[in-house]
Amino acid sequence: MKTAIVLHGMPNKINYYSASANSQSNCHWIPWIQQQLIIKDITTQTPEMPESFNPDYGKWLDVFKQFKVDSSTTLIGHSCGGGFLTKWLTLNHIQVNKVILVAPWIDPNQTKEMFKDFKVGNDLVEKTVSGITIFNSDNDTEEVQNSSRIIKEANPNILLKEFHNYGHFCYKDLKSNEFPELLEEAIK
Repeated sequence: MKTAIVLHGMPNKINYYSASANSQSNCHWIPWIQQQLIIKDITTQTPEMPESFNPDYGKWLDVFKQFKVDSSTTLIGHSCGGGFLTKWLTLNHIQVNKVILVAPWIDPNQTKEMFKDFKVGNDLVEKTVSGITIFNSDNDTEEVQNSSRIIKEANPNILLKEFHNYGHFCYKDLKSNEFPELLEEAIK
């Protein structure tokens, strides 16, 4: 059975606790991609990560471990969610189907505990059946640009897809909850 797990990014604390804001697992393109993958018979989970405004690898790992991950699983991570997946793949010896990192953030300045003393592994592509793709936009933040560069330099066989003016791939940048380029990459 094909499965997918989609991990959201890191909001600010005000949005995290706002009663009027969508939860992180229900904003931007995440509900849309989940629905589209389910329509393609890919069982898709979009877990809500705890205290995502201050990401903690151990806490996120406790939630992530609730899901079966194997060679038929596609992993999609946005921003800090992509950073978490990068760290998880680095630290674990498991093979997954494919990984798509959308504007991955691995905290290159190491300001968050989640990424303190973290170094990207150089065997990430070997841990996938179908490879790893990074979605990067030319007008995203310098930290995200550096994160993408660090991941790609450690793993030259990663496919880097460059986008023009997609910002951080959020609703305000895409002007849509739909993300057809991501769907195309996820199902190919």
